Amino acid sequence: MARPYPLSATLFLILILAAAAGGQGIETLAPGGSARVTEVVDGDTVILDDGRQVRLVGIQAPKLPLGRKGFKKWPLADQAKQALEDMALDGVAELRYGGGRMDRHGRVLAHLFLKDGLKGGPKDGLWLQGELLKMGLARVYTFPDNRKIAAEMYALEGEARRRGRGVWSHPFYAVLTPPEASKHIGAFKVIEGKVLDAAKVRGRVYLNFGADWRKDFTITIRRKALKMFQKAGIDPLSFKDKAVRVRGWLKSYNGPMIDASHPKQIELTAPISSQ
Repeated sequence: MARPYPLSATLFLILILAAAAGGQGIETLAPGGSARVTEVVDGDTVILDDGRQVRLVGIQAPKLPLGRKGFKKWPLADQAKQALEDMALDGVAELRYGGGRMDRHGRVLAHLFLKDGLKGGPKDGLWLQGELLKMGLARVYTFPDNRKIAAEMYALEGEARRRGRGVWSHPFYAVLTPPEASKHIGAFKVIEGKVLDAAKVRGRVYLNFGADWRKDFTITIRRKALKMFQKAGIDPLSFKDKAVRVRGWLKSYNGPMIDASHPKQIELTAPISSQ
């Protein structure tokens, strides 16, 4: 497993990138009304008293089978669900939006803030995504159309990871080095390493982490995603010789590969020693 970086250095770089991209704080989220939480489906999904199912956008909690045949429950899935129940069940939650508002399954995509039962608590209410990240019972999980306040979420996740809370103490969720990636095809993983080479070929960028691009771990960035990097003022080719942390679903294409669909999937980290 890759050694953890000092939180202060990583957070400093994240906040610099966030500042360059413009204000992305919680105050920029769009209000979406409120409703009572009547059921918790799993560690990142709830049902409201108006019948809507809400996916807590921006995070991924350990997964339960939920009727999926052959699906093996992820470690700490029950603990994540219980933590969300303890915080949110029967509470009134305010919905706030940071991008797309519904997924292909018909679930509402929102950040949730508890409005009641918070004597002496934060003035904006208890941010459920933030609390789960603090406890180490969720990982940051952003999308091209839903990536606001990623810097805040990464900071909370980083603190939990540094302290070994929740998922960060379990080998199933271990941060991988590039050579370990090939053993986890088909899984959502976080990988840290140094970009040895960066190239643009026929409109697609390849960030290579090994000497042999045919078998070593690679990040790919397609033409459509490159436009998002450019809009954010980020040149992926400048990642050469940089230490990065990337997350996504591992595929097999000339070795293990993560397809970065937007800039928030890749974090610059503190300098690392040669690997």
